[in-house]
Amino acid sequence: MDSGVISNSSLSGGLDLQATLESGQTYLWDRDDGEDYLSSGLSGGGAWYSSVIEGSVIRLRQVEGQLEWKSTSDMDEVIRRVLGLDDDLDQIMKMGIEDSLVESAYSAYKGMRIVRDPFFPCVVSFICSSQMKVERIFGMQQRLRRKYGEKVRFEGKDYYEYPKVEVLADLDESDLREMGFGYRAPYVIETAKMLKEDPDGVGYFMEDYEQNREKLTELRGVGQKVADCICLFSLGHLEAVPLDTWIRSTIKTHYPNCDHKSYQDMSQAVRNEFGPYAGYVQTYIFHYLRHEAGRTSNIVAIGD
Repeated sequence: MDSGVISNSSLSGGLDLQATLESGQTYLWDRDDGEDYLSSGLSGGGAWYSSVIEGSVIRLRQVEGQLEWKSTSDMDEVIRRVLGLDDDLDQIMKMGIEDSLVESAYSAYKGMRIVRDPFFPCVVSFICSSQMKVERIFGMQQRLRRKYGEKVRFEGKDYYEYPKVEVLADLDESDLREMGFGYRAPYVIETAKMLKEDPDGVGYFMEDYEQNREKLTELRGVGQKVADCICLFSLGHLEAVPLDTWIRSTIKTHYPNCDHKSYQDMSQAVRNEFGPYAGYVQTYIFHYLRHEAGRTSNIVAIGD
């Protein structure tokens, strides 16, 4: 077993682990207490979270100003990557728009970071996000892992890796419909077939963000909104702004000068307004307003 500690003070802008993992960015982490997306505030908690990444179990929690982790192997570098711990949050905040809403969001969830999920699980998660509350998306991905993922034993407990792309590609549509995937079932299977030879999405990454977003829409069930989620939460395009129905309404209310009918036009206007790290700004606003509106239990996923 390997383990380690990462101090908050060593990270520019600190870390809020619960806000990072329970803000609708990722559906790959289980809370030991089963209270995912249920705890008041969705911020600052000290629960244990677990996932299986690159074949290794990772368990981590945040207590007393530090991130504690343990794993089946040395995963320090992987943890830093998937949690965005190398992002210079202090500098990112300085380069964004300055107004009372954004400042309130930064203050409430200081240390929330943008994840970098593995490509294929991120794609499938957000294909499943349309018109879905985050709790339901989380449950779907959890069931998928437990039924079709490889089991890894750690500290006397079984953990499940996200299913391999070839496993999902070989499923029948009825297999996923029985698990509650509904009309998304054929999208998941067809996309898995498309990615069978490229599960890490090497051919779907481009340095240019807008070209990357367009490339991703070649995948079945991936429109511009879902493509933006993949760009932001897996591929590291921190300027990407997923414009779901709720965010579009929020933009219209708080930033009417950015309100456009076309997705592309609104995306460009929001990025011009929010700055080079627009994805961070949007994610903070999303998490803050959803909680402040008192509808934490009814969060609809980014990408809806």
